[in-house]
Amino acid sequence: MLRKFIYIFLLVFITGCGFKKRTSSTKTRTVSVEARKDNTENVTSPSSRTPTSKRTQADYIIDTALEFSGVRYKYGGTTKKGMDCSGLLYVAFGENNVKLPRVSYHMAEEGKPINLQEVTKGDLLFFRTTKGAKRINHVGMVVTVEKGEIKFIHSSTSRGVMVSSLREGYWNSAFVRAKRVL
Repeated sequence: MLRKFIYIFLLVFITGCGFKKRTSSTKTRTVSVEARKDNTENVTSPSSRTPTSKRTQADYIIDTALEFSGVRYKYGGTTKKGMDCSGLLYVAFGENNVKLPRVSYHMAEEGKPINLQEVTKGDLLFFRTTKGAKRINHVGMVVTVEKGEIKFIHSSTSRGVMVSSLREGYWNSAFVRAKRVL
């Protein structure tokens, strides 16, 4: 009986470890991140288009966030080894002395609600990416607004830290609200 118990325990343990390895290997596929990193460089950083004397706090926060472009997605991550969406903004704002909650749905409770037509760089965009979900589960920060196109930085589960457009169908349909925290 003891031998069967040990056998089952080892089987579960080995299977569990094997499952964990497969999970981490699927998260570390970064082939598309490399390609998308070049696309994020097409978004000019605020420092290259704003004179030093007229830089805003939002410019500095955006610069900090853009330093993480191409970093892979990692749930709960807040370093260059991996970041999730709220971790990216928590770090970018925090390094610029602006305190934000750590989780996206708590971030959505901060700041002043604004209409999408009023967003400007540094504003936060909140999304519900799971169908039927009752609370917000994704956040991004506006990087540029040009000719009605809103580009925002975030960390996606499939491509890591990147800049996307709100015109993309997926993000447009998942959008819930915008907030101004600065």
